[in-house]
Amino acid sequence: MNQILTKADFYFGPRYRKSPFFEATRRAGCKAWGIYNHMYIPNYYDDPIEEYRSLTEDVTLWDVSVERIVEITGPDASEFTNRLTPRDLTKCAVGQCKYVLITAEDGGIVNEPVLLRVGENQWWLALSDSDAGLWARGHSVGCGLDVKVREPEIYPVQVQGPKSRDVMIALFGEQIAKIRYYWTLETDLDGIPVVISRTGWSAEIGFEIYLRDPSRGEELWDRIMEAGRPYRIRPIAPSQIRRIEAGIYRYGADITIENNPFEIMGLERLVDDQSADYIGKEALMRIKAEGVDQKLVGVVLDSDEQIPGCPDIAPVYRDGEEIGRVTVLVWSPRMERNIGYVWVPIGLAGPGNALEVSTLNGTAPGKTAAVPFFDPRKSVPSQSLATG
Repeated sequence: MNQILTKADFYFGPRYRKSPFFEATRRAGCKAWGIYNHMYIPNYYDDPIEEYRSLTEDVTLWDVSVERIVEITGPDASEFTNRLTPRDLTKCAVGQCKYVLITAEDGGIVNEPVLLRVGENQWWLALSDSDAGLWARGHSVGCGLDVKVREPEIYPVQVQGPKSRDVMIALFGEQIAKIRYYWTLETDLDGIPVVISRTGWSAEIGFEIYLRDPSRGEELWDRIMEAGRPYRIRPIAPSQIRRIEAGIYRYGADITIENNPFEIMGLERLVDDQSADYIGKEALMRIKAEGVDQKLVGVVLDSDEQIPGCPDIAPVYRDGEEIGRVTVLVWSPRMERNIGYVWVPIGLAGPGNALEVSTLNGTAPGKTAAVPFFDPRKSVPSQSLATG
């Protein structure tokens, strides 16, 4: 287990928001919460490896209301949204989702949300942990475009795992099977208004249900749990193990505003060649041409013995010299190895370079690796849900 828990009282004060599902998570046995986008997020119910098995073998329910929604509307909403990101959104259809980066003037990453185009002139950004809503609102002032930026009362949960399709069809009917990977469906559950997307932080078959009426939170949670009971559903915290296997990064931990997309393995693809201007374009084109000095890549420890993680942002060595840092390290039951992410000089960014990695048991030998570690083509979450 890669988390160390100590017995302590947790004071739930008024400074941070509770989600519409908060009391349901307490009843479900959540034992620890963190703070994310000024809200409480469940961090721990049970042994993370047991939760991982439920995620990869059955179906799980996550309270991820902390993915605060920034909504951009108005006649110029599409042009404004396109200015926030190096992805070319002129190719994003109504009902489609995109994984995007929000970039600063110097090319730094402000946020890496999932974007949903829910209407012709209505865009949602489901944020990672940063105040990117204020960033967008600030840029809307004096931009010369007719847009409105706000944070509506919309709260997502995730239903993730190989049996999630069965649970969602039990709730919403066969229309679920028609939702393509990274597309959406606007519907309701006996009057509970929701938007459903084929997305998730697990790279398993999964869905996000965006609740549009927070007064119905516990009702929606209970309906999902009831539909999932035949499939052994269980509430869990977002799985660190599975997201690392899948090459999913955590903003604020693995990457920050000090980093640009060309420094992160796999994120270079999110800088599209396009004629339109966007915030940070000049800087990113210069960085692309000149190259970078460091890169965040994967790391795999040589031993098949489970090692209890690493200290926060721990040093990494090569031939006894400190050359980088590891941001996270977990045990992968699937790979039977400790895997994680490591910052290294660009000359060592290729797979197979030997390193010594700091862990809670001292240093351990390992090698750089490509990410994702598992299913790099995302064939698992993107498979067709249609039958017959």
